[in-house]
Amino acid sequence: MANDLALLLVEDDVRLAAFTSKYLERHGAKVTHVTDGADGLREAMRQCYDAVILDLMLPSMDGITICRELRSHCDVPVIMVTARIDEVDRVLGLELGADDYVTKPFSPRELLARIRATVRRARGLTGPARSIRVGALELSIASRSATLDGRGLDLTAYEFSILRVLAERRGQVLTRDQLLDFARGNAEEAFDRSIDVRISRLRQKLGDDARRSVLIRTVRGVGYQMPAEDEPCEES
Repeated sequence: MANDLALLLVEDDVRLAAFTSKYLERHGAKVTHVTDGADGLREAMRQCYDAVILDLMLPSMDGITICRELRSHCDVPVIMVTARIDEVDRVLGLELGADDYVTKPFSPRELLARIRATVRRARGLTGPARSIRVGALELSIASRSATLDGRGLDLTAYEFSILRVLAERRGQVLTRDQLLDFARGNAEEAFDRSIDVRISRLRQKLGDDARRSVLIRTVRGVGYQMPAEDEPCEES
């Protein structure tokens, strides 16, 4: 599962961060590291991450404040990390919306296991063999296949990845760069307009009218979005 995770690590201990990032990346995750609290909050708000690993004691803004601010704007999973073992800090962090709490020193293996478990809970998963259903569309993650009204769709691997990213982040507007990043496009696909072309092909295969999109909505000047439940589907 870690090979499709985009993680933000907010940690001012550079050596610990480098060691942790190297381990997580060796297991397939993509890690962005920030050392300053205020910068970490801005980065978490700017980019879509699967989870934020957040140190408690940080320059310019502490982890408790960052967690509070994040929870007022989004529901990204947050794992608090600290050298302090004060139960009050732990309880406060969890009450403010942290999903888990890890005390230093910790093993990177344990952290990875906690990240995986936290992301699974956030996504509502029960195991690795699962599917995502969006109306009449169903994606099978295990077989990397999709059906619409029970009819199999002839998707390329990259088209499936784009569709999965949008389905897993319903309600979030993803830029073209984010789609390229999350869907892991190769160098030949790393052109801004290539996402537009692939979205157009996906819509054709889904029978999704671009003017009144049910599944993939264009947010002009920004990117694309799979609307959340009960959200109107007209073009923005």
